[in-house]
Amino acid sequence: MDIIITPAESGKSIYTLTRQDMGFSSAMLKKLKFSEGGILVNGEFVTVRYILKEGDVLSLALEDTAEDVSPYIIPVEMELPVLYEDEALTVINKPPDMPSHPSLGHQLDTAANALAWRYRERAYVFRPVNRLDRDTSGVMLTANTKLAAYRMFLAMQAGEIHKQYIAVAEGIPAEPEGRIEGYMRREGDSIIRRMVCPADDPGAHHAVTEYKVLYAADDHSVILASPITGRTHQIRVQLASIGCPLHGDTLYGAPSEHIARQALHAIATGFPHPDGRRMYITAPLPADITALIAALFPDSAERICEDVCCL
Repeated sequence: MDIIITPAESGKSIYTLTRQDMGFSSAMLKKLKFSEGGILVNGEFVTVRYILKEGDVLSLALEDTAEDVSPYIIPVEMELPVLYEDEALTVINKPPDMPSHPSLGHQLDTAANALAWRYRERAYVFRPVNRLDRDTSGVMLTANTKLAAYRMFLAMQAGEIHKQYIAVAEGIPAEPEGRIEGYMRREGDSIIRRMVCPADDPGAHHAVTEYKVLYAADDHSVILASPITGRTHQIRVQLASIGCPLHGDTLYGAPSEHIARQALHAIATGFPHPDGRRMYITAPLPADITALIAALFPDSAERICEDVCCL
């Protein structure tokens, strides 16, 4: 990264510019300090105490190298819809039945593999900002640089990344909109299942989901769910806890004759881009959830899908 110093930046130390103005973490700056060619001004090595002058060219070695690339993420050519892409971020529409990253039994069929293929001409590091369950589809953010990943981490910590999901549930919530608030933990010895629990249970984590019923009929509902916290399986567990498990969710509900996975789609995410812009990205409903809505609400399915896609 090359930065031409402006009059507004003149007189600042490199430390002040990078840490306070640009938001570098101490770990990022430390790595630059001890990397060959990590911090240069006009092609010459300097320390972070250097006072910048107008017209200086500050060079920071932020680019990924072969040493940064994980040997466990193998590039694999496969279809992966991209909703937005620039130097800092790639936002994908993750299909159902695709894990976010490699794990036991899924080394070559993940979003990470597909993105590694997409960027195979350079040293690519998979940096997910958020992850989706294998069978949850929709908007998923990934950062393309170290700085972007750090800034998105800060945004996540500050609660500035807002996610919305479409959930098709069995049952209809008692209230048309509301807030499900409580605690969750791992269930017994399971490495997968989660459960609601008292606040004082070992391993309990606070969990909050806001929801709004968009359509309901014949004991089925289409729900807009907005998780405020980010617990594993949060929407699935909390909707099931109020008597509205997701269609097709065999972990917290029952199989569905209309869909082969839990009916959950990350339809939109609002977030601050690392450059400061506020962005809002949407992902169209996938074919299986559209078909599910058509089966459950045959008289109004077209209107439901149109309205949902206009959120």
